[in-house]
Amino acid sequence: MADMTPLFRRREAKNPRAPQDRLVTLIRKPGCHLCDDAQIVIEKVCADLGVPWEQKDITEDPQLHDQYWEQIPVVLVDGEQHTFWRVDENRLRKALTD
Repeated sequence: MADMTPLFRRREAKNPRAPQDRLVTLIRKPGCHLCDDAQIVIEKVCADLGVPWEQKDITEDPQLHDQYWEQIPVVLVDGEQHTFWRVDENRLRKALTD
């Protein structure tokens, strides 16, 4: 029998990473209320999913300062920019479980 058309082939399953193999990074600065709000969301989602997270202070890293100063807070997932300014809980949860 001929090969099935792409329409009927199953999509290849994504190779999901285990939660403990993921990493969320919050890039923030002192005295930033949006950073505090972002941290609350990150703490909740990461605790629920068992995902480790870290925070970096933009005032202590010139490279981060140059790259992200106008976007603080910035959230990275596995080293890639996920969002900035406001963190949507559902969107972060989806990024960590897809």
